[in-house]
Amino acid sequence: MKSPLERIRSWRRMPYCIADPFRSLSARFRKSDEELAPPSAGNSVAFVCNLCNASNSVAPERLAREVSSCSACGSTVRFRTIAWLVAREVLGEERGLPDLPHRPDLVGIGLSDAQSYAVPLGRAFTYTNTFYDSEPRLDITAVPDALAGRHDFVIASDVFEHVAPPIARAFHGARRLLKPNGVFIMTVPFSYEPETTEHFPDLHDYRIVRTGDGKRLHNTTRDGRSQVFENLIFHGGVGATLEMRVFSKPALERTLQEAGFSRIDFVDEPCPRFGIVRPEPSGVPIVARP
Repeated sequence: MKSPLERIRSWRRMPYCIADPFRSLSARFRKSDEELAPPSAGNSVAFVCNLCNASNSVAPERLAREVSSCSACGSTVRFRTIAWLVAREVLGEERGLPDLPHRPDLVGIGLSDAQSYAVPLGRAFTYTNTFYDSEPRLDITAVPDALAGRHDFVIASDVFEHVAPPIARAFHGARRLLKPNGVFIMTVPFSYEPETTEHFPDLHDYRIVRTGDGKRLHNTTRDGRSQVFENLIFHGGVGATLEMRVFSKPALERTLQEAGFSRIDFVDEPCPRFGIVRPEPSGVPIVARP
């Protein structure tokens, strides 16, 4: 049996009108047990992709976090979950992205979002998809004054595990981007250990060196010590994909609170109509509001 950390890391190797303004909208959409099961046809599961409106029928095992399961746009459960939560938390509606109203008055920003949902978000909202290493650039640990307090929503999907320590700066950056009533929608793999596991806690001046048997990280700490790390873990995709840590759920909650978020919801309910099944418990999305 795989350990919790092995299960988390296996995801990365797979293909790819608010009634109460002081709580997440998720409580308004919780379903009964009878409603949770996706509609099925024989041994397949039917759903409509909320990124492209394509109808799909797939084997149940394809509805995994990082497996492409839409025959038209290739979306995964994680991508569809982000789109679902943006529509629900920002507009208070469960709609597919192609059916969203044009709302240029609502401003959003993403951190290396997948194009499959970034493009339709750009049509519906005043939304910018940013990157750490290419234009339009944004370093979430050093948010410029020009962007502070301007956004109705911020998205960071499987990004914060790659941000160099101290990670608290990134959470403060997300809060700094938001308007007072904004919403932060994020995903990261996490464990249920008491504390986050930092792979390189003293990271300061570092470089990654390719060797005959792989890659090594060479670091010089702030007090001048030299460190060399082997057995590095890289996630799929381009850019800065080195795994810096494995979060823990208690530490995530604490760090979000310390950054100024007071309403934090680990969203564990599914949305069968969009092919969003009960997610792996160590990877449910997080909705946080100031």
